[in-house]
Amino acid sequence: MALDKKTYHDLIGRLVVTKEGKRLGMVQDITFETRTGELIQLVVKDPTPYARSLNLEISSSKNLLIPYNTIIAIGDFVVVSEEDFI
Repeated sequence: MALDKKTYHDLIGRLVVTKEGKRLGMVQDITFETRTGELIQLVVKDPTPYARSLNLEISSSKNLLIPYNTIIAIGDFVVVSEEDFI
């Protein structure tokens, strides 16, 4: 699946929601592989209680790390597929 190209600044501060509409938090940063430029994760600040209940990796600064390949769409929100959080 190819997403339209978005810049770093297009994602920062966007609300992350599941395709069912459940809020997860706000995009704070993006991690990527420096050698290849491959995007790896969204760093999500202020995770909601629902987001904290999911089995997602958490950074040392208590931010959620959501795999980049779970993104379905980027518009007013960043929409992710909860089924792909494996």
